[in-house]
Amino acid sequence: MSGIFELAIHNLVSPIILSFALGLAAALARSDLNFPDAAAKAISLYLLFAIGFKGGVGVASHGIDTTLALTMLSGAALSALLPFLAFALLRYLTNLDTLNAAAVAGHYGSISIVTFVAATSVLESQGLSSEGYMVAVAAIMEAPAILSALWLLSRSDSGATTMDKDLWREILLNGSIVLLVGAFLIGWITGEDGLAEISSFIVSPFKGVLCLFLLDMGIVAGRGIRNSRGSLNGGLFAFGFLMPVISAFIALPVAGLIGLSMGGAVLFMVLAASASYIAVPAAMRVAVPEADPGIYLTLSLGVTFPFNLTIGIPLYVAMAGLYFG
Repeated sequence: MSGIFELAIHNLVSPIILSFALGLAAALARSDLNFPDAAAKAISLYLLFAIGFKGGVGVASHGIDTTLALTMLSGAALSALLPFLAFALLRYLTNLDTLNAAAVAGHYGSISIVTFVAATSVLESQGLSSEGYMVAVAAIMEAPAILSALWLLSRSDSGATTMDKDLWREILLNGSIVLLVGAFLIGWITGEDGLAEISSFIVSPFKGVLCLFLLDMGIVAGRGIRNSRGSLNGGLFAFGFLMPVISAFIALPVAGLIGLSMGGAVLFMVLAASASYIAVPAAMRVAVPEADPGIYLTLSLGVTFPFNLTIGIPLYVAMAGLYFG
């Protein structure tokens, strides 16, 4: 237990986490600190390209084998199944209607790429290596959860959604997915030689840019919490803390059976435990405009995201350490 607290404290005083905390505090204090939309978009594009490219290089170096295939299949299966667990937990803990519960559930099968990157940084600081292809698993885990949420919505009394061409376009051609997958393919094709050519652009500046991104995310999360106090109750907060831990607990033995390293298992747990705040909200806006973004976006970004950054990641590292002995 002391190891979890030590790692949590170490994580809390890192520039990445403190940048998020600064943005959160500024928003809660109603500061006028703000990122221009164009700057925030540019930072997001940079991070997605860098993450995808380095993941593709990792696959090129590793090669395609059974472990890679099983990890991707397992990730897709978890992404599809976790929304059903989230939906059941929401119905038990909260008084959310079916429509909003299904919309929230979809966020908790998909992934937060920034939480994934933060976990990678923690592993590096602990001297733990991980499989380079885990970013490919992250890309695979974006869409299945959306489809599960839509199925749940179609079974609700409201029948609020139909799988029309605009919705499929939003799911399959969402900008973050296209850039992540596209950069991954470029990294895979060019390999280590390609990385050497642009390493000064996507390696050295990466953590500094990530700090700026998390500063902006802190501002967004703080405003969401401030503006949605009436929408969130104790049951929803409990869900936002419990669901990631339950998901990570499920993912750990799966990672062990697949044959992932301890570092890879931690990243697999983080992917299962994180909640989307980019791809899924975009899809929900198209599919279920009646659902309340003050609930689903504030839960994923304002509750689960900071929980994972501060407490969750150290907890998952400790859980994996116990499992792998």
